[in-house]
Amino acid sequence: MRPANIKSISLLVCVVAVTLVSGCTNWKKECQKKDVLLKNCEGRYQAELDEKSALSDRVLQGQQTIEELRRQMDELNKSPGEVTGFKYGDVEVDTARGTITVTLPNTILFTAGKATLKKSVNTELDHIRSVLQSKYGNKEVDVVGHTDSDPIKKSPWKDNWELSAQRALSVVRYLVKKGIDDERIRAVGCGESRSVAPNTSASGKAKNRRVEIVVYMR
Repeated sequence: MRPANIKSISLLVCVVAVTLVSGCTNWKKECQKKDVLLKNCEGRYQAELDEKSALSDRVLQGQQTIEELRRQMDELNKSPGEVTGFKYGDVEVDTARGTITVTLPNTILFTAGKATLKKSVNTELDHIRSVLQSKYGNKEVDVVGHTDSDPIKKSPWKDNWELSAQRALSVVRYLVKKGIDDERIRAVGCGESRSVAPNTSASGKAKNRRVEIVVYMR
């Protein structure tokens, strides 16, 4: 074989060898990248499983707690306030919804047509804040404002929706200022849409003007 041909063959072999080595190297890098991505996916999947498991445990514990509260009320003849720790307002334990609701009439909290808290409500709201922190520190809370059906007159509020929302916000801001975690509490305004009594009498309207503190046990 001629030297020129040998030299060409050697060069071709070198080129093929380099290409194969380079291809293997690239393939190895791609495999490493995919392995990292797979491990990341597995880690996220496991984290989601752990989070769902923890949430399931919290839901179960919350349901067991509220069922125990109901048992104490039924079997030991205790009031909702006694078993939940809330001494002020009308307290209701709803096993089906998994909630504890403390209802405060607006006459305690606000002057008619106003959304600024009365100075005299510190005792009630400070007590509620204390119970929320000591007994229900990891539970989500809604503060829900309600009004009667009377239209807004001579007031800065556009309608009852706005008034009820501002009143709920006033209570939320007070509780947050006093130490409630703002990530677990929110304000909700319902206006006149969720009445608990007919708006045909003064007593009925008074019952509808209220603020509810709703604790979600699960």
